[in-house]
Amino acid sequence: MIWQLDRTARSFLLIELVSGFALTLKYFFKKPVTINYPFEKGPLSPRFRGEHALRRYPNGEERCIACKLCEAICPAQAITIEAEARADGSRRTTRYDIDMTKCIYCGFCQEACPVDAIVEGPNFEFAAETREELFYNKDKLLANGERWESAIAANLQADAAYR
Repeated sequence: MIWQLDRTARSFLLIELVSGFALTLKYFFKKPVTINYPFEKGPLSPRFRGEHALRRYPNGEERCIACKLCEAICPAQAITIEAEARADGSRRTTRYDIDMTKCIYCGFCQEACPVDAIVEGPNFEFAAETREELFYNKDKLLANGERWESAIAANLQADAAYR
């Protein structure tokens, strides 16, 4: 009998509704834990592996020496390199392609490169509408390197103690 009276009192006084409003009011004035994504971005680790980039030396010469270690170590076989000798005897790439639809972002290419020419930069917003836009050639990779060079250099510097 008492449990029926208690149940009737709870439903008449809307205890569950009031407790729900109290909980809502409690969190209403607290600082939100989420971020407003397109306008705010969260922190990224210096080891984050995003969009690929080819780097240049400070004098403007491209770093890649066409050793093809990145092509050999790529488990997804996403990298294609063609090279030729220059007049001074050094080798440079004539073709450096990455099929980003095959890439698994393992970072082996970056680890294998002896001169830090190919790196995976901090850019994670590189969606495309067609598959052809995800086939990166040498020009696009060098442009990515120029665009993200300061962030890439800072990430490599921050991670240098752990390499």
